[in-house]
Amino acid sequence: MPNVYFLFGNDEFAIARRLKEFASDFPDRTSAEMNTARLDARAMTMNDLNMAVNAMPFLAPKRLVLLSEPSAKYSKPNERKKFEEFIEKVPDTARLVLYEGIEPKEVEKHWLVKWIAKNNKLVKTQAFMLPRPWEMTGWIVNETKSQGGEIEPAAAAKLAEMVGVNTRQAGQEIAKLLAYVNWERQVRVQDVEAVSIVTAEESIFDFVDALANGDGKSAQHLLHRLLENEDAFSFWGMVIRQFRLLLLAREVLDAHGSKEDVTRALGVHPFVAEKTTGQARSFTLPVLEKIYHRLLEIDEGAKTGQVTLDLALDTLVVELTH
Repeated sequence: MPNVYFLFGNDEFAIARRLKEFASDFPDRTSAEMNTARLDARAMTMNDLNMAVNAMPFLAPKRLVLLSEPSAKYSKPNERKKFEEFIEKVPDTARLVLYEGIEPKEVEKHWLVKWIAKNNKLVKTQAFMLPRPWEMTGWIVNETKSQGGEIEPAAAAKLAEMVGVNTRQAGQEIAKLLAYVNWERQVRVQDVEAVSIVTAEESIFDFVDALANGDGKSAQHLLHRLLENEDAFSFWGMVIRQFRLLLLAREVLDAHGSKEDVTRALGVHPFVAEKTTGQARSFTLPVLEKIYHRLLEIDEGAKTGQVTLDLALDTLVVELTH
């Protein structure tokens, strides 16, 4: 087995699940915690990475080092060269797992993907791409089985219509639905309508609409309501995803593309594409780029403990609506 893995794609839910599988290789939770290092490339030095990878494992055959977003750190050719040389020397006492979000259209030209293609004996790659809209019903059926239950095809189609290709939200909705039927029978359409009438994705649209309109009061109200019902980091991931979609949609619109072009470029459910297209018209491309850069700054600060995510989100609303 290789000592280095590279997980990439735009399905953050699938990548997170795969990362948990690596941790399950340890015999118990204590061993896993003592031998696992989690690093964000944007907030570390090469020395931090070197110490994490080359430290000796404690009562285990290997250490596990999880490194997110390496491209954000190694953006220059000389930096990438040093990083590639480091990868070549990862010892057998460590398993280094690199992971980052990459859209399908970016894969072929991505520097790390191209380098690994020439060094595939050193690094194993695994791609995790979001299902296409017409594949989501089948994805929901399979995910329901993996969670120990069953769902009627019509109910799966209804849920797919509500969540689009947001696999994380779909997984959470499936868990709620199975608890609702107590794993005793198939999930039916009426169950989906009863349990998943208002989705977090729809609330995200309302939240972004409030930001676009400069309505700070409504945005704050929606934010706090969402945080009461959603995990903060799950909600945060949805916010980042929506602004990434807005950026892509705005680029298509600026190139005089149609709604159909936006749908194809985003690879999302037509309902999501239509809502995103309408929202993208409320922003210019430079403004969206500035907002997205700010989101990445907040993401780094939250993951490195510089600021709590709740406070950062409140601050973001104030910044964007004043």
